[in-house]
Amino acid sequence: QVQLVESGGGLVQTGGSLRLSCAASERTSSNYAMGWFRQSPGKEREFVAAINWNGGTTYYADSAKGRFTISRDNAKNTVYLQMDRMKPEDTAVYYCAKGPRFITPAQAMRIMTYNYWGQGTQVTVSS
Repeated sequence: QVQLVESGGGLVQTGGSLRLSCAASERTSSNYAMGWFRQSPGKEREFVAAINWNGGTTYYADSAKGRFTISRDNAKNTVYLQMDRMKPEDTAVYYCAKGPRFITPAQAMRIMTYNYWGQGTQVTVSS
């Protein structure tokens, strides 16, 4: 069973940056699409970004386009989410998730596409 561990969360001021990491326990995780989601108190979990198995294709929520960058290092079994120009509305618990090898743009945004999830890391953006 794959274990995903997020790290890199914390407190940042508006306009600042954070880089989240998601380390997978299995080397074979590099053969699968990965996604980042977030959830704020009282809100549903929402899609942030996804990347296909080899890093060649990326997908972003409108709220993340132009500010966030998803990437992966398959040699390290790690996926990253670089977050720049952060806003208070980015405050949430961020989760990484493992999906199937191939995903369509529509599938990338769906929670049910992903079958393994990390425990999450808290990100707080102060105004």
